[in-house]
Amino acid sequence: MASVVFLHPDLGIGGAERLVLDAALALRRRGCQVQIWTAHHDPARCFSESLEPELRVRCAGDWLPRSVLGRGHAVCAVLRMLFVAFYLVFLSGEQFDVVFCDQVSACLPVLKLCRCPKRLFFYCHFPDLLLTQRRTTVKRLYRRPLDWLEEATTGLADQIVVNSKFTAGVFKRTFKSLSHLELDVLYPSLNFPALDREPTGFDTPPLPDKELIFLSINRFERKKNLALGLEALHALRARLAWADWQKVHLVLAGGYDKRLEENVQYHSELRELAGRLELTDNVTFVRSFSDDQKVWLLRRCCCVLYTPDNEHFGIVPLEAMYTRRPVIAANSGGPLESIQDRVTGFLCEPSPSCFAEAMEKIVRTPELRAKMGAAGRTRVLQTFSTDAFEEQLYRYICNLA
Repeated sequence: MASVVFLHPDLGIGGAERLVLDAALALRRRGCQVQIWTAHHDPARCFSESLEPELRVRCAGDWLPRSVLGRGHAVCAVLRMLFVAFYLVFLSGEQFDVVFCDQVSACLPVLKLCRCPKRLFFYCHFPDLLLTQRRTTVKRLYRRPLDWLEEATTGLADQIVVNSKFTAGVFKRTFKSLSHLELDVLYPSLNFPALDREPTGFDTPPLPDKELIFLSINRFERKKNLALGLEALHALRARLAWADWQKVHLVLAGGYDKRLEENVQYHSELRELAGRLELTDNVTFVRSFSDDQKVWLLRRCCCVLYTPDNEHFGIVPLEAMYTRRPVIAANSGGPLESIQDRVTGFLCEPSPSCFAEAMEKIVRTPELRAKMGAAGRTRVLQTFSTDAFEEQLYRYICNLA
């Protein structure tokens, strides 16, 4: 029986956190001993599965700063993960065989310092160095050693797996010294029981009684391009008769952490944009919803908008398709592998007019919504099942251990 430790920076709410939890639960079902180590875990802002005592979520280093005067987030993230790894190896007394690490690879060298070096599994959601803009010389100089560190430490892993073919291609083009590696793709899976169960005992978000609700689920971050949803709704209004427009509403639901300045600022910017577009009465903002609230929103909507451009993979389109909802997404990145254009949804240029055109088809054609919804559920069950994810991951861990 293998003992597996997961290392993750912040066990909050997001696609990466969902994957870590699903991987931990999958290995536990296969008989592995599992524990998760993180620098931050807030019981009030996390997936419910992380509260299960069997997962043994351990927190270390939360006293270390996330930034210094609002800057240096990347350095602080590295330092926090180095502390978590150091604590695990030298102070915790824990025994383990394999370490599953993602997002921050800088902690991998510490794990090589064990008396008996551990086998290292690294899951690459996307190269971190591509997630930060470098508009100034100072920022470029600041990032240079961090970029080198990311590439050098990622190469220490005994097994590197990516979340999509798109990410595999980006990985090879970005990390030149690692381009010779053969990368396996492990698609994220879904927690089917969580999406199947009937939500009970929760507060429903205050939505108007509208027939056609479009739903966006994403963190309130600028890279998620949530403004596209508002602009597309504005363009849709010009395409519809007044009677049809009265049936339409948009819900922008997403992870929101008041500690993160970008979350606070972008949420405020989106509300101001809705006001300028005269859409205040047509949009509802939902911040940091629970699992039951998310399931309720998915069942309540007619279609899901997925606005990020060049998204690494994206778990939301899978959740939408599983719940029989069509998806309108940007025609780049991971959605090209999960969504079948004009079969389970629409892959569009990330412009308001293109998204509005697809939304108009959803509004005007009820039978299309039903047909795409059924096709989406079938695709998820055939290609992105929990069983396939669990079997592939367990095989990796067995080979390493």
